Amino acid sequence: MSYQDYWKQISEKNDDLSQLISSYWNQYSDMGNWQFWLVLAFLLLPLILLYFLIDRKRIFEIFFFGYTVHILWTYIDQVLANYNYFIHTYFLSPWFPPALSMTASALPVGFLLVYQYCTNHNKNFYFYSLLLSAVFAFVFATIEEYIGLVKIERGMNQFYIFLIDIAIVYTSYWFTKLMLKFRERKMN
Repeated sequence: MSYQDYWKQISEKNDDLSQLISSYWNQYSDMGNWQFWLVLAFLLLPLILLYFLIDRKRIFEIFFFGYTVHILWTYIDQVLANYNYFIHTYFLSPWFPPALSMTASALPVGFLLVYQYCTNHNKNFYFYSLLLSAVFAFVFATIEEYIGLVKIERGMNQFYIFLIDIAIVYTSYWFTKLMLKFRERKMN
């Protein structure tokens, strides 16, 4: 198959997939379904909580950490979904990533509040993030699977989700610390 033939076929399949996802969303995941409202709550409630709890003196540092968690989780979730390991079956819109409420709100806000708490109170970030990762993986993902918001397949399980959480959060933490060091060096 030629280069052009591959891209023609990829484009056609992508169009078919987009139509299929839109049709599914209109039937099972739109505003007329309770799952839509639950997913919307997963997006909005953490952001509302964040508005009241964020340390405004360190807002850029804390948001940088949260944004890094968001970006890393979004990329990894896309890979997991593409290979049918971890699939969000209900979503806000067929145009946005299916895991938007989790990767853009619930996970980053949860972890950035832990980051803020630990750095403001000189607590062990590694320990507290392990605890929150366990809650997200073993409690929250299990409940999401039980009520049908996600499908976990092909050998993926909550323990792997826990390990992914830890890898993402620790990477985000180290990257934030590296950026803070760069900022300190520039100020000196």
